[in-house]
Amino acid sequence: MPIPLRMPALSPTMQEGKLAKWLVKEGDVVQSGDILAEIETDKATMEFEAVDEGTIASITVAAGTEGVKVGTVIATIRGEDEPAGEAATKPAEPAAQPDAPAAPAAQPAPAAQAPAAPPAVAPSPAPPPAAAPAATTPKPISHEDNRVIASPLAKRIAAQNGVDLAGIAGTGPHGRIIRADVENAKPGTAPVKPAVQPAARPVASAPAAAPAPAPSVAMADETRALLDDRIPHTVQKLSGMRKTIARRLAQSMQQAPHIYLTVDVRLDKLLALRTELNDVLARSGVKLSVNDMLIKALGRALIEVPECNVTFAGNEMIKYERADISVAVSIPGGLITPIVQDASGRSLAAIAETMKDLGTRAREGKLAPAEYQGGTASLSNMGMMGIKQFTAVINPPQSTILAIGAGDKRPWVMADGSLGVANAMTATGSFDHRGVDGADGARLMAAFRELCEKPLALVA
Repeated sequence: MPIPLRMPALSPTMQEGKLAKWLVKEGDVVQSGDILAEIETDKATMEFEAVDEGTIASITVAAGTEGVKVGTVIATIRGEDEPAGEAATKPAEPAAQPDAPAAPAAQPAPAAQAPAAPPAVAPSPAPPPAAAPAATTPKPISHEDNRVIASPLAKRIAAQNGVDLAGIAGTGPHGRIIRADVENAKPGTAPVKPAVQPAARPVASAPAAAPAPAPSVAMADETRALLDDRIPHTVQKLSGMRKTIARRLAQSMQQAPHIYLTVDVRLDKLLALRTELNDVLARSGVKLSVNDMLIKALGRALIEVPECNVTFAGNEMIKYERADISVAVSIPGGLITPIVQDASGRSLAAIAETMKDLGTRAREGKLAPAEYQGGTASLSNMGMMGIKQFTAVINPPQSTILAIGAGDKRPWVMADGSLGVANAMTATGSFDHRGVDGADGARLMAAFRELCEKPLALVA
């Protein structure tokens, strides 16, 4: 009995997704653990692995399809214990139909020589299958097929070692490329195969120009109503991530009454401590950023002022006993907020290592949903972009987000009343006024400023 493959729920909140790319095709043999497709969720593009073994019998949802509901059957697998004869016959029938138009094209010549040879027309489909292998010869060289017949481990090793799978002959079952094949491969073993591809590229480039007008055809009515054709333009379809950002931020501004509180923070002692700590941590290969120290300071401040570490739930208030800080990271096409769990309890070095790993994987789209969904408060730092001050939109269902501006030298009134110059930055807290009173928000901002200006408390 065929095994249905359904659109998976790759995150707790996922209701639909985009089937970005198929990495297999009908007729391919797959093993448990093989990567079948890439699915785009609202925050990342994730790989969909096979659980069962068998042959891809049919693909029911085409690559590039958006809005595929969770649970929708996207493909079916025929188990290895099922008769192969039936499956072999079924693909042959559709194959004969596309070839049939080609047969009449070849028949006019024989028809001119022997008009009374209708029986010869029946055997004539036999030659097209002979021509079919020649037409399909380039296909095993394609990038898609290379991925299909390689095990996941072989793909990872090939990617790490820079080995082109197109140049490797698989020794596993059904020609499958396995780990040993990749490890034994030598760079540049298949110079002839790339030479075949350029011949196919001009042919593929012609259809590539045809889909160009598609966006204008699929344009939504509301988009068309806003469009001014007098101005040169392009229309770009929104990604799932951009749609989610738009929906959640609109929800935040409409449902959560924001209150903004701003403080100026002197950074001289924090910068001096960072320099000393980096001198000590250099031997371990760890380098602290100012942002790492601010994450720690916000975590500590939330523990000191737990009234801001909350979620307003309508009839109840959720109060968190741990500060998990969602840190805004800009990635191509949007924004993602990887989470530093227990920011108040971690060391500065541990936060630095965690942020380095999370930031790298966030930009590569390799974060697991649990690593960016949740958190109790957020921090957004645009200081490295030269922004002196801004207000951030609360990340629902959280109630607090801290916006960090650039640090620079400013005139400063010193403790003795004299006028001097200090390194300072501006921090603005946005609070959901339904759950956080202004006085509590002010206490959080004061605690955050004190932790930055007396940073030894961050390592105590």
